[in-house]
Amino acid sequence: MTQKSPSHSKPQQPIVDHIIGQLRQMITSGQIKPGQRLPAERVLAEQFAVGRSYVREAILKLEFYGLLKTNPQSGTYVSGLSIKMLDSIIADIVNFNKEDFNALLEARYYLERDAVKLAAERRSVEDLQRLKEALVEYEEKTNAGEEAYQEDMMFHIQIARASKNSVIESMILVLIPDLVKNMVGKKIFGAERKIQAIQEHRDIYHAIREKDPKAAHYAISSHLSDLLEISRHPNGLNAVTMYM
Repeated sequence: MTQKSPSHSKPQQPIVDHIIGQLRQMITSGQIKPGQRLPAERVLAEQFAVGRSYVREAILKLEFYGLLKTNPQSGTYVSGLSIKMLDSIIADIVNFNKEDFNALLEARYYLERDAVKLAAERRSVEDLQRLKEALVEYEEKTNAGEEAYQEDMMFHIQIARASKNSVIESMILVLIPDLVKNMVGKKIFGAERKIQAIQEHRDIYHAIREKDPKAAHYAISSHLSDLLEISRHPNGLNAVTMYM
């Protein structure tokens, strides 16, 4: 990572917030006007001296709130809202209360239970292939003792895509990266829990493959039950050490 703040011990989320702040400045200064196209992710990454993945996360977050819209053929555009309105909404996003993390965990739990049922009903052959690839990549890295949080994240994102519900997909795309990174940063789940997740992923995959919404719902509820327990604990992530 090319930039680090000496005054923060949590580097990942502040980087995304910093990018959002930079985009806010570009919009409020008139450098990018409402309705205009953003520079390419590569250009923004170079300009902000960060990895493209962070730029993409910032864009996804702003897309979720309707402030940006991406057209696969032509790029990402700023909403047609007034500059004053855009500035106000972006300020709220950057100042999001981090103590609501427990609520985000709970939201992910219930969102994914709906997503997996829809995926079991609607998945295509291509969806199943992408899900299998994510499953295998997670297993290979985990069995090799390597960090596999990106592969875990991709497995769950592929479930959301297979649901064929754009709202659920967008919400999960926004929630999962920050949640997974926070759990990894706090070392909530140790090696034993990660190995256990392999079989849980297989159970979810098999239920979706067999187009069995009930089995898929049960499998993902079991898989994410840890998150629900953490979300309901008064001290959230800071209090949970049983999975180390």
